[in-house]
Amino acid sequence: MIGYLSGFSDASPYPDSLAAFYKGLKETGFVEGRDISIEFRWADGHYDHLPSLAAELVNRNVAAILASDLSAAFAARAATKTTPIVFVTGADPVKVGLVKSFSRPTGNLTGVSVFLVVLGPKHVELLHELLPSANTLALLGNPEKCQLQI
Repeated sequence: MIGYLSGFSDASPYPDSLAAFYKGLKETGFVEGRDISIEFRWADGHYDHLPSLAAELVNRNVAAILASDLSAAFAARAATKTTPIVFVTGADPVKVGLVKSFSRPTGNLTGVSVFLVVLGPKHVELLHELLPSANTLALLGNPEKCQLQI
């Protein structure tokens, strides 16, 4: 049994990520309903619910938890020191204090960072090259968890 923990209400913000998750399972020989079951826990944007949702997964004795966002990763880390946690984040997991280092994350956490914090300025630079006359940009994010540095 795998636990899937997310601050979102479903996979709609990142449908490709969930599809890739299922594809990766299938490529390694795991098919939901045949080899494994997946326990989904969605916080529906209520990030304060993540700790109790993470605890539910731990109490269900899942073999591992996939934390689909930074908030879910912190909640899962607080809920267990033994269940393996795989996280996905756009932040630098070392800088935000999720793990101690990239090469040796320590404990029961490991994961993937797409480094949005590092790549964000490059995205703005590319937008400026494509639309040099644009003078307004919009950025959407969770203000409780985003660390925007300008």
